[in-house]
Amino acid sequence: MYHQFDIPDAICFEAGSGGFMRAIVSTPAAEGELYLHGAHVTQWAPRGRRPVLFLSSRSQFLRGKAIRGGVPVIFPWFGARSDGRPGPSHGFARDLEWTVEETRMREAGAVEIALTLPPNDTTRDLGYADFHLRLRVTFGEKLEMELEAGNDAPVPLTFEEALHTYFAVGDIHQVRISGLEGTTYIDKTDGFRRKTQGNEPIVIAKERDQVHLSTEATCVINDPVWNRRIVVGKGGSNSTVVWNPWADKTRTMTDMAPDDWQQMVCVETANAADNAVHLAPGASHRMTASIHVE
Repeated sequence: MYHQFDIPDAICFEAGSGGFMRAIVSTPAAEGELYLHGAHVTQWAPRGRRPVLFLSSRSQFLRGKAIRGGVPVIFPWFGARSDGRPGPSHGFARDLEWTVEETRMREAGAVEIALTLPPNDTTRDLGYADFHLRLRVTFGEKLEMELEAGNDAPVPLTFEEALHTYFAVGDIHQVRISGLEGTTYIDKTDGFRRKTQGNEPIVIAKERDQVHLSTEATCVINDPVWNRRIVVGKGGSNSTVVWNPWADKTRTMTDMAPDDWQQMVCVETANAADNAVHLAPGASHRMTASIHVE
């Protein structure tokens, strides 16, 4: 199963943790891993470089549960569902099995994997029967992701979305995140109050969970311990989320080790809250993230 999508010396499909099917990418340009469970990128690094994505050693590869780390796909709501109806945190896309549509070689030794998520009994029970999702992931010197959402219903569709990317860092205390200066954000750790980021880079010195609104800016994670800058560009995205659970919250999470918060930070390409997407019948929307290391 899925071996028809193998590409010699580039992509191989096999059973991974929890028995979930995964694609292993190994080319002269990059190494990576993608699980069909959640269309979840769990590893990526340019060849010869340190891993760029954080993946918890305690991730629970279980049906109905998201993998902790990598790039969870968030759709069709961000955080708790806000319309009073039941549903899992961050929507259903990260908890369901996606289908491989195609694999292909790209320029400069990169490879692309495309996956789709059509409606199923789970999504219909949650009130989502007329949509389609497609995720294209390109593993190369850059990690490029494109999430396409389409409205197949005769009425408008409103949704939130995110590529909830976990980045590996040498020491969170020394990390600086630039690109969000002057933006308004929702501080979820302080009663969802709205605040304004100053003209300085973000420093992580406590739990952070903030949704920066109406920003299309590229962000840069400056990591002096590992002597690198991770550049996160985006398109079709008007929100950026910055998250680190810090020590106390991490201790309550069964799928993270107690000290994991010191080696990770999330900088998420998103459309959330004020920036939710409104799609007319028959319309589609594309959101992209492009990540590289300097």
